Amino acid sequence: MSEFTTYITALMACVMSATMTSGSYSNKYLILEWSRELVDLVASLRLIFIQESIIYWHLHLVSSSEKHSMDLGDRKCWGNSKDSWRTTLVLAYQSLGVVYGDLSISPIYVYKSTFAEDIHHSETNEEIFGVLSFVFWTLTLVPLFKYVFIVLRADDNGEGGTFALYSSICRHAKVSLLPNKQIADESLSTYKLKQPPETENGSKLKTLLEKHKTLHTALLILVLLGTCMVIGDGVLTPVISVFSAVSGLELSMSKEHHEYAVIPITCIILVCLFALQHYGTHRVGFLFAPVVLLWLLCISGLGLYNIFFWNPHVYKALSPYYMYKFLKKTKKRGWMSLGGILLCITGSEAMFADLGHFSYAAIQIAFTFVVYPALILGYMGQAAYLSKNHDIATDISYYVSVPKSVRWPVLFIAILASVVGSQAIISGTFSIINQSQSLSCFPRVKVVHTSNKKHGQIYIPEINWILMILCIAVTIGFRDTKHMGNASGLAVMAVMLVTTCLTSLVIILCWHKPPILALCFLLFFGSIELLYFSASLVKFREGAWLPILLALILVTIMFVWHYGTTKKYEFDLQNKVSLEWLLALGQSLGISRVPGIGLVFTDLTSGIPANFSRFVTNLPAFHRILVFVCVKFVPVPFVPPAERYLMGRVGPASLRSYRCIVRYGYCDVHQDVDSFESELVNRIADFICYDWSHPETASDPDNGEDGGLQSTRSSGEYRRAVIGNSDFSTTRAFDPDESMQHFSVSVGFPTAESITDIVETDPQIIRRRVTFSVDDHNDSDEPTDRQMKEELQDLLDAQQSGTAFILGHSHVETKQGSSVSKRLAINFAYNFLRRNCRGPDVVLKVPPASLLEVGMVYVV
Repeated sequence: MSEFTTYITALMACVMSATMTSGSYSNKYLILEWSRELVDLVASLRLIFIQESIIYWHLHLVSSSEKHSMDLGDRKCWGNSKDSWRTTLVLAYQSLGVVYGDLSISPIYVYKSTFAEDIHHSETNEEIFGVLSFVFWTLTLVPLFKYVFIVLRADDNGEGGTFALYSSICRHAKVSLLPNKQIADESLSTYKLKQPPETENGSKLKTLLEKHKTLHTALLILVLLGTCMVIGDGVLTPVISVFSAVSGLELSMSKEHHEYAVIPITCIILVCLFALQHYGTHRVGFLFAPVVLLWLLCISGLGLYNIFFWNPHVYKALSPYYMYKFLKKTKKRGWMSLGGILLCITGSEAMFADLGHFSYAAIQIAFTFVVYPALILGYMGQAAYLSKNHDIATDISYYVSVPKSVRWPVLFIAILASVVGSQAIISGTFSIINQSQSLSCFPRVKVVHTSNKKHGQIYIPEINWILMILCIAVTIGFRDTKHMGNASGLAVMAVMLVTTCLTSLVIILCWHKPPILALCFLLFFGSIELLYFSASLVKFREGAWLPILLALILVTIMFVWHYGTTKKYEFDLQNKVSLEWLLALGQSLGISRVPGIGLVFTDLTSGIPANFSRFVTNLPAFHRILVFVCVKFVPVPFVPPAERYLMGRVGPASLRSYRCIVRYGYCDVHQDVDSFESELVNRIADFICYDWSHPETASDPDNGEDGGLQSTRSSGEYRRAVIGNSDFSTTRAFDPDESMQHFSVSVGFPTAESITDIVETDPQIIRRRVTFSVDDHNDSDEPTDRQMKEELQDLLDAQQSGTAFILGHSHVETKQGSSVSKRLAINFAYNFLRRNCRGPDVVLKVPPASLLEVGMVYVV
């Protein structure tokens, strides 16, 4: 509170001082700026009180998705808080509804899928005890040992999932296919590299991966395959969860009525589930954690009842010896039945994928002390009941082990729990598609952020309705748990195999552990998952074909889109023009400058794009303030707002031309156009003040071209600076010519070598953010002070005149003589996707009245 009082006192004193001084130009800006700071301070205080209230209710009423409201910095501070354990326990409780819904509902259909056809329950109980032993050790080795104790540690700044592993690998080894990489990205605070000593064998593997471009492509395809299997799981999990829960009605009605009731009821529940998605998880999911907790208590309580009532010695079946007896008796049929047993670990990947919503300790505590014991008791209780009831060998269902007196309440809770599990995977599908879109691996779709307070909650309308149609089609097409289980099992194991392979690379490249440890991890867990995967793959004609078909279609779409986007970027690199060409052209054509700000959107981080040169050639006029805007994505989950804008000049100060590189992480929320436009103008003003205030990076005011220490450059680009949007942010200077190097943008096809805009950071330059005020620079030369104010005035006048958004309207076609596969990929597949997805103007939310499109034919 004392700091707040001091700040207010200093703020009011500065405002009064500026008001009482002469009405000079700089003092007007000073008054405006301090007024803006006062407004921002009041808004910040209001936000603080709101956040304190949210935290209070978060700790006491416990909403299941409140964790999204905490930023990355909050996650890193839990360990230092007095209430860290209390907060961790609250998050562990919340994770029950978001993370473990799918995993918790699996006891409903595991035994039924396992005994569907390949094996049968006999009076010797060797089959049921063998299945129980397999379930116990599978749950122990894969979710507990692999994920909880190993994979969860391979996070990316607190984020998990396939793309988190891939981004970590790309930061430690140059294997990324993203074409706009800059050294300046490595200075981001979230661009963290592990720094233990690197082993010799690890460096050899790194060199091998970096050397061969085909390995880059293979790694990307592996990541896309895992991503597509997760999306496929988003289709299958709601179907099998809801269908299995509703199938409990078969015990309360005749077979004829059951056949005509389960399918329609399942479809109605699925339609309602997807119809509610646009409200957001924070509205439809407030009951998630209580429902899953109630379900876990239900299955564990019923499990204990069945164990003590039917067979107290069922615990002996946990011995691995029963797995041996099971396989010895059933042989090939037992191996084929593993496709049903693996369903006990469906949803385990969600622990890693949803890591960013919670914390490592919270997920670890929730699974180890709540979910894992409840599942084991539930499976043991079912086995205990079946071991004493052999008359139901042909109808092994979860509900037969439920006493009739509580069967209807259990059925109701199971349906609610299945909806919760479905909601979790649907939300995860939205997130992973948004990440794929951010990394140029998926066509542009509409992303709606359903909460202003919770960061990761999004809704994608097109994907939502496609998922709903596919779920209903699978429900009507398969009509039984057996085929659904085969399809879901293969998708789950494929995702786990991809995670195992990527984690092995992380162990070597990121953790710098001996390769023998990574090899042991790969062989041990990979062999287990390959065994289950083979058991699912053999059921190809009995449902397992569906996730393979979905994955092939999605991988083709994602790879074609990434390939077409990269080839467009190569064309832009090869056809960009220099600043000298534009200046020379201006003298011959007599280019005029019109009032206003022109925002030229381009994928290039240096140079002038070809579509703008074509525009100027045919219409020799552009705006008084010209800004080349590059919205790029960095292989990190989040970019702090204070480090988002990388600003620089294009040409001399008299040209009034700037370059702004706006950097986002693959989990970042994009701003709308109004806040982006005003934020961009403020950042340009900050950069102008910074540039003129530091002679070592500014142009010489006496030289109309490229004066100062940074003399004329062939690229027309001057040093850049990271301009933050906080009161005390780090301003870093970069030099685009300090370290030039060649960077390939190949995707495994003929390459185009080009010199990119490589920038290096100077860690010694740490200064306070500079605003419109120039009073801090009284020692500067009078011409410099005057030119800075003139440039700020031009910027203000241009902003008042309006802003035009200049975008390229492209058509891509292949060169003559291109291969058939390339023509199919570009001329047909890529152009079809581009025509049927959202345009860049819609994604950037450009007002139609301010949009100016420039047609361009890309011949790649």
